Amino acid sequence: MAGVHISEHMKGLAITSAGVLVLSPDALLLRMLSIDSWTTVMWRSLLMSLVLLAAMAIVERGRPWAAFRGVGRWGLLSSILYAANATSFVYSIHNTAVANTLVIIACSPLIAAVFSRIFLGERVAPETWIATTLVAVGIAVVFWDGLGRGTLHGDLAALATAFFLAGNFTILRFRKHINMIPATALGGFWAALAMLGLGLAAPFSLNEQDVLVMALLGLVVVPLAFGLITIGPRYITAPEVGLLLLLETVLGPLWVWLALNERASDTALMAGGFVVATLLVYFTVRLRRQQGPVWVRS
Repeated sequence: MAGVHISEHMKGLAITSAGVLVLSPDALLLRMLSIDSWTTVMWRSLLMSLVLLAAMAIVERGRPWAAFRGVGRWGLLSSILYAANATSFVYSIHNTAVANTLVIIACSPLIAAVFSRIFLGERVAPETWIATTLVAVGIAVVFWDGLGRGTLHGDLAALATAFFLAGNFTILRFRKHINMIPATALGGFWAALAMLGLGLAAPFSLNEQDVLVMALLGLVVVPLAFGLITIGPRYITAPEVGLLLLLETVLGPLWVWLALNERASDTALMAGGFVVATLLVYFTVRLRRQQGPVWVRS
């Protein structure tokens, strides 16, 4: 039995790590697009949703609509939060340094812990409050630096993304017995429809490179990464997932720096390093306790 447990644990680590590695070039691919944020949101969300819909059609043997109905009103709310998250994330990537975006979003598990206390009545451990305070200080420095560099609106969009993610995670904890993958697919459709309905997206403005990059992003990277990251936590603890997801906070800006020679300011990098170090210690402590929140960015 112990061998089976270890095997499943290793499988969970491998699946989640693969998902994070697949997701890590997401920001770089977004940077390589020449189209505006709203058109990017439309195509990225729509393609991801179509892939998830096709996967559900296979799993549900050609009847995916039952899965959509099964998510209920909480799934509908989750889909709305996903649509908002997908929109604010892309806008942030286009309007501030990638490092700023990913460092700010990394605070999502702490916000989710506070939301769980407020809305679900769950106890918040002392180390969570300490980490929240320290991370808030680090993010405040990032915002102060962004204010002077004209990237404040992109930093604010990243903070909004963190709150949308935390809210969505709280719903997933509250309705953990429900398969919410259909809600994610529905959220992608909402985001795409919103961009089209409001007249913000220019669907046919993509050049040849944009088509190739968007196909890789929407048909492979995003759906595959989130599919793997969703499966992984079935076999490993939440703190382990949180530690693995910190890889994206480090790798995402690294790929952008290597490919496009873009880096955050020295002040933002120091503040970001402080935030990542705080979260690393926090998740390590939570891992010892074998409990705690985890987040998934979409």
